[in-house]
Parts: sequence; structure tokens; C-alpha cells
Amino acid sequence: MKEELTRQSIQLFERKGFSSTSVQDIVDSLSVTKGTFYYYFTSKETLLMDIHLRYIDDLLARQKKVLDSDDSCRNQLTEIVGLLINDIRTQGSSVRVYFREMRHLSEENSSVIKNKRRMFHLTIEKIIKEGIEKKEFRENLDPKMTTFAILGVTNWSYEWFDPTGNVSSKELAIMYMNFILHGIELKGE
Repeated sequence: MKEELTRQSIQLFERKGFSSTSVQDIVDSLSVTKGTFYYYFTSKETLLMDIHLRYIDDLLARQKKVLDSDDSCRNQLTEIVGLLINDIRTQGSSVRVYFREMRHLSEENSSVIKNKRRMFHLTIEKIIKEGIEKKEFRENLDPKMTTFAILGVTNWSYEWFDPTGNVSSKELAIMYMNFILHGIELKGE
């Protein structure tokens, strides 16, 4: 039942927003009582925090697998960009709730999520630094700013990317990596 409450809440939060969705809306959509809700979650914010933790902890675990591989920095970065874009396809509602509704977390809970996001960010920055050292990437890159750019491009995609459209999540990840690695400038100019 906890999974059903979570799944249904994600759908409602995506459609109506966290603030406009009541506990009553959630339980009514599943034909259960508020007691059922409160058996699993002490509050609506506890549920929202659980949704955030599930997403970021899973993303960090998958990022760690990529980092633990012996792949080149370029391939690791490509894989991580692919994870982010593919999540829009496989977990679109959760991704949208994760990015849109964090502002409704208490300062304490928000701090926990922000620290985990920072861990994700720092890992990408580490890959870029290592790639520069290994001469896979240009030496004049600023790893911190490059990481912000990569995350800005990929994370904002949830707002407009339609995985059922003409471009697949894999194709979009390839386009992004081509842009990230090569820019838009013609060679030799």
C-alpha cells in the first residue's frame, strides 16, 4: 500500500502540484482512509521527502556504478548524461516532482536533498577534472562551470522533452554529449 500511495501521490503532485493536492485527494484516489495514509507517512511533507530521497539515492547509486567502471572520463560523462535523460523517459513524473516541488520541503529536509544533489554535482566535476588531467578534455575548461552547464542542459529537459516524440532519450543524450564535447563551432575556425 505504501508503494501505491507513493505512486498515486506522484501522479497527483505532478498534475495538481504539491500545495494543491490534499491528503484527502490522495486517499480518495485510492479509496482508502486517511488512517491508511498516516500509517505509512506522518505528513504530506514526509511523503514528499520520501519521493525525493528515493529519486536522488537511486540516481547516486547509479552514478557510483558509472564512476566505479574503468571507462574513460568521456564515456563516464556520457553515461551520466544518459542516466539523466533516460530518467525523463522511465520516471518522468518522479523527475518533475523532484525538480518542481523541492521548495515545499522544510529547511532541514531541503538541506538533506541539496547535500545529496551536491554529491552528484561534485562527482561530475571530478570526472571533468580527471578528464582534463588525462587529456581527454581541453585543459582550459573550468570544471565547476562546465558541470553547471551540463546539469543545466540535462536537468531542464524534463520541462520540454517528450520521450514519445520524434527524438528518443538515447538520441537526445547523444545530441547533448555531442554538444558538450564539441560545441557548435566549426573545426578550424
